[in-house]
Amino acid sequence: MAEKKTTTKKVATKKTTTKKTKQKQTLVIVESPAKAKTIEKYLGPGFKVEASMGHLIDLPKSRLAINVEDRFQPEYITVRGRAKILKNLQKEAKKSETVLLASDNDREGEAIAWHLKNSLSEKTEASIKRIVFNEITPQAIKDSVENPAEINEYKVNAQKARRVLDRLVGYNLSPLLWKKVKNGLSAGRVQSVALKLICEREKEVEAFIPEEYWSLEAEFSKGKTVFPAQLFQYKGEKPVLKSGQDVNDLIAEIESAQSFVSDIKESEKTIRPKAPFTTSTLQQTAANRLGFTSRKTMQIAQQLYEGVNFGQDRIGLITYMRTDSTRISATALEEVRTFIGELYPQELPEAAIEYAVGAKAQDAHEGIRPTYVSYTPDYVKEYLNRDQLRLYTIIWERFVSSQMTNAKSRTTTVEISAGDAKFRASKSKLVEKGFYQVIKLLSTKEEQSGKIPSVKLNEELEVEAFHPAQHFTQGPPRYTDASIVKALEEKGIGRPSTYAPIISVLLDRYYVTRSNKQLVPTQLGRIISNILSDSFPNVVDENFTREMEEKLDNVEEDTQDWVTMIADFFHPFKERVDEVMSNLESMKGIMDEPTDKICELCGKPMLKKLGRFGFFIACSGFPECRNTRSLPLAPCPKPDCGGEIVARKTKGRGKEFYGCTNYPECDFISHYKPINASCPECGYFLVEKYDKKNGSYKSCINPECDYLHSTSEAEEKKSEEIAQELAESQRALTGEAEE
Repeated sequence: MAEKKTTTKKVATKKTTTKKTKQKQTLVIVESPAKAKTIEKYLGPGFKVEASMGHLIDLPKSRLAINVEDRFQPEYITVRGRAKILKNLQKEAKKSETVLLASDNDREGEAIAWHLKNSLSEKTEASIKRIVFNEITPQAIKDSVENPAEINEYKVNAQKARRVLDRLVGYNLSPLLWKKVKNGLSAGRVQSVALKLICEREKEVEAFIPEEYWSLEAEFSKGKTVFPAQLFQYKGEKPVLKSGQDVNDLIAEIESAQSFVSDIKESEKTIRPKAPFTTSTLQQTAANRLGFTSRKTMQIAQQLYEGVNFGQDRIGLITYMRTDSTRISATALEEVRTFIGELYPQELPEAAIEYAVGAKAQDAHEGIRPTYVSYTPDYVKEYLNRDQLRLYTIIWERFVSSQMTNAKSRTTTVEISAGDAKFRASKSKLVEKGFYQVIKLLSTKEEQSGKIPSVKLNEELEVEAFHPAQHFTQGPPRYTDASIVKALEEKGIGRPSTYAPIISVLLDRYYVTRSNKQLVPTQLGRIISNILSDSFPNVVDENFTREMEEKLDNVEEDTQDWVTMIADFFHPFKERVDEVMSNLESMKGIMDEPTDKICELCGKPMLKKLGRFGFFIACSGFPECRNTRSLPLAPCPKPDCGGEIVARKTKGRGKEFYGCTNYPECDFISHYKPINASCPECGYFLVEKYDKKNGSYKSCINPECDYLHSTSEAEEKKSEEIAQELAESQRALTGEAEE
């Protein structure tokens, strides 16, 4: 039987007339590539994440670009060098069904999104929406993508108003400075106020005259235990010891007197945890605890916010770092309370702790906190560099401790009578650790210090020794990064995003320098500040500046028209600029002041000139002769020398020091800069010294003069190093001449 042949029947399939269309992508645009990498990992397929690299559309640098005749409308252009980025974003937007603008959730970010929408809508029919988030975590990104919104026009107007205001001030004041002082100078609205504060503080520092006073410490003993106590009362009053003789007289009077315990007191103090960080408090704490500049703090915080590589993953570790609020989300509070309850159940308060939000706070963001409280500093340390870890640690500690119970310390104070004098010794210790359970980098020694044996009332003690110490009253401290940020915040000048740039601009323009972490105005900075303070007092007035900040906030809240606000300021300001331009006497002649010195190269007179780094002396034959010298700072103190002290640098490591113009015949050296003051006791010049114990203080350079004079081993070593480098340089020069 023949095998039945089976055939496979082909079923004809009808081709559909509609082609299967490829699913269009969703384009997400953020500001930085680092943030883009992190977010792209969270979103997965169907999403394309690109970075705008900040502003793509802005005002041109070459001209004012504000139409003052047409409601102060800005004339925006594509930022030079950014056209390629914009073109790529337009290309990606054209391929997309939806575009989500995910720039930062602040005024600048809103303006970036607004400009992008305007530029992209010309090239695509895609739906363009705005998304914001306070932290870069999978859940936060998912929530924001699912809930897109429209661009906040009022926030855009606030940024536009600030940009226009600052442009009008800067582009009108700068030409004035070019004409009256020196080409290349510039002035900013908010920076000029900060510069004025720094210059005013410097005047106070220079005017301060230190006064001598003495303190007296005594060592008492009970058995083998010796402990120190400080003199705090003499004949029923606060002791006034103005000289070494005063303190010696007091010691002679009481050294043979019987010493006994005259009082014992115990007290307890409740120590409350601090609120989570704001931008300002983070910068202040990082400066004080870690020695970071404001710029460095914000750079590292940006890295932690945008995302750090954890092996195959990339994780944003902290919430948005530009905020003036201490508010914490309900989800984060629940997470941290669960964490504390598991690890430190005895330190968990019954209810979450709420912190008052400042009256001026925008409250758009939470306080700065870790995105995941379970990511402890120990857990993340292998993925972070040293500075990232230190900053993350203080953020983590501040946040977790903010939701823990109070700590308590107990202080024991013993008063010891010796004749008419009373001494005091204290010791303290934590009796309830509370929030200190999680504190390491933010710990403080003052809560647990001192050493006192167990003593009884009226118990006799032996005096082992007296230790008198000379001191000088301290003048007002110069501003540091931490203290200027605090001052700006308290005075309502600037906003969280502007604190670090304010300091950076002053340093970059060389209106201010850093010395021992202190902000010191340069001669150039003082000149600029004086001109602005005299000619435009309202522009650099802190109250006026605070009011302008409040008006910008009102624009954002739609309670103030930005054009009216600008008009009210600009018209009287422009009239004043024109008046000063016509009437202010030029200082350019002062900048090129004649001297009695002759150029040793060409024989022409030398001029005192102002450069970017201060005053110097240059040949009047420039550009044919380019001879320059350092400006003399003081006469040489060595007898019969006749030289002058100038700033110099060693040839080896380029260390700055101050030496005599008659070197090598005169070997006078100081590594402290002379100040414009003479010693009232010997006539030598004074220098400014600095140490961690005393801060900045004036000291006589004369080693035989006692006026605030001190020479530490470190100072002597530094002077020896400079002298050695100079000797080596001189030997090298001599050798070259012999050859």
